[in-house]
Amino acid sequence: MDELILEPEQKSKPSFEDFRHENGIVFWWASDFMAMLGYENMTAFRKVIDRATNAFISLGVKHYENIIAVSRDIEDKKIEDFKLTRFACYLVAMNGDPKKTRVAQAQAYFVEQTRKFEVYVQGAEDIDRIMYREEVRQGNKSLASVAKVAQITDYQKFMNSGYMGMYNMGVWQLKEKRGLPNDSKIQVYDYMGRTELAANLFRLTQTEERLKREGIKGQIKAEEAHYNVARQVRVFVNENTGKFPEDLPVERRLPDVKRELKRGMKYLAGIDGKKKSSSKKVK
Repeated sequence: MDELILEPEQKSKPSFEDFRHENGIVFWWASDFMAMLGYENMTAFRKVIDRATNAFISLGVKHYENIIAVSRDIEDKKIEDFKLTRFACYLVAMNGDPKKTRVAQAQAYFVEQTRKFEVYVQGAEDIDRIMYREEVRQGNKSLASVAKVAQITDYQKFMNSGYMGMYNMGVWQLKEKRGLPNDSKIQVYDYMGRTELAANLFRLTQTEERLKREGIKGQIKAEEAHYNVARQVRVFVNENTGKFPEDLPVERRLPDVKRELKRGMKYLAGIDGKKKSSSKKVK
């Protein structure tokens, strides 16, 4: 797929590149890209932009340099719009609803573009993994704060009770099962897929809620609560995936995925850098 058509069923319609603007930076108006992806209004599309913004934050990339809020006057009406860089368009497309035909086509288009530069990211799946991983990190911090209030004295033991409930094994055994080094610097979360990360996020948040709601105090009671919540999550995962959590696939390490995405950002920006240089030469 060499170009992304605004109306895929009509090849005479404008393409993604036709909506490119240049004013200091190369950008696309979100209102144009919204129509290209089949969204009817900015209210619904804003949710997709917000998810893309979170993806930038999870990557440690300045979102405000890639998604720029702007007020525009169109037909005597002031509207709120956004300037999107090419990489922002990529992240927005990857966070769109894949059930929409145009979103799926846009995702395929951008994946193919990055493949040309030997950047191998599994599209929306990998981006979801990055964002869920960040949420798990924040979930762990939040649970640790509640654990202090619950008078938990051995936090590592408390956390291991969650692994025992969810995986039927401790974290070191899970690493061994998955062929990962038993090294404290190796984070087992970094090798989890989207479904498993989401399940662990649910385990963390629901354990936090139970500790607070029931006013649980003390190491033993807190460990029991964490184990029981994790056990419920284990059953839920098995019912919905047909596998127990420990049997879910090991994925490519997330820091490597992040590195690939940042390479993709560099290469996509490079496309526009070359086009800017070419347009100057023509003048």
